[in-house]
Amino acid sequence: MEENHADAGKRSKVVLIPCDTYEEEAVYQALKAGIGLIGGLESLIRPEEKVMLKPNLVRKAKLSRPVVTHPAVMGAVARLLKEAGVKNVKAGDSCGVGMATAAAAAVGMDTILGKYGAELVDFTGMGAVPYENGVQAKSFFLSREILESDVIINVCKMKTHALERVTGAVKNMYGCIHGLHKAKGHTLYPSADSFARMLVDLNQFLKPRFYIMDGIVAMEGNGPTSGDPVHMNVLLVSEDAVALDSVFCRLVNLKPELVPTNYHGEKMGLGVWQEEKIELVLPEGGKPREISMDEAAERWGKSDFRVDRRRIKSGNWVRMGRFFNVFQKKPYVDGEKCVKCGVCVESCPVEGKAVTFKNGRKSPPVYDYKKCIRCFCCQEMCPHKAIKVK
Repeated sequence: MEENHADAGKRSKVVLIPCDTYEEEAVYQALKAGIGLIGGLESLIRPEEKVMLKPNLVRKAKLSRPVVTHPAVMGAVARLLKEAGVKNVKAGDSCGVGMATAAAAAVGMDTILGKYGAELVDFTGMGAVPYENGVQAKSFFLSREILESDVIINVCKMKTHALERVTGAVKNMYGCIHGLHKAKGHTLYPSADSFARMLVDLNQFLKPRFYIMDGIVAMEGNGPTSGDPVHMNVLLVSEDAVALDSVFCRLVNLKPELVPTNYHGEKMGLGVWQEEKIELVLPEGGKPREISMDEAAERWGKSDFRVDRRRIKSGNWVRMGRFFNVFQKKPYVDGEKCVKCGVCVESCPVEGKAVTFKNGRKSPPVYDYKKCIRCFCCQEMCPHKAIKVK
């Protein structure tokens, strides 16, 4: 297991960079200042290393919807790498539906990456790779392009998530699992806690060099693909994925420890979520100025950001409810929005399918909640905002 940040004797640094526009030069200058406060690219990456940029390209969507990492953010990273003399730079993902290159092209990411010499690729399968140190996962079916890279830079998107409450730095690495094996992972790790522990194992195995979060326009509500845009006007940078995600939580009035990837991330040694173990800084005049979480939340936070803040209850009634598969979060189809495209049925990882066209395509799909494992892949992949969680 990797060194526990909590035991290292120093705090994890997270840089908060105010930025209220996706204008390319503004984003470039913002990220240049932010990365400089964690050492700068010259100290983080050697020019001869092969770099893979890992955006969030969950599926094809319009740029007006904050589903994927914004191309201006990706372009700024590629430009900074080029200026640092790094010549071998690629960007890629393994989408839940469709191809990463198509999802990137839909928002113009291919053009801006090409301008700075970065190659856009679709991840291809490599095979099962053992991970003996894994707490939850002992192997991963990884993409070839990830394994052939020397450096991974995780460029994630600030969004809500039905299973893990939020998706950010830790969750974004799941795109390194190839193709249909992502769906299979939900059946292997069906609970929010087991899935989070697997994600922590994955981050510890792949060891991204550092993390960038695009929070200029975030997604609230029915995320990670059917929610609504909300201007957060920030970029976050850190070498600690858990600390970065925890700052995101504080900005949206969510207790960081309620997010399974944060809780298990600190427990398993990936990073820290506790406020006293995080050094939060702003770039001011080329130098860092430390600020408190309260100041950050007051200046850039959204206390009414729509995210699940409920504590998970315990007790006999709850355990009985889980046993009988009742009183739990469930996906459901909004019949008025459903176009009967079948993406939800295709994305369901359960053998025999927990959501089917029981009555043919004349009616929306229906759920068999006795089969449903509450992975919310259907809700995540629905391209028409027709699946919600209750």
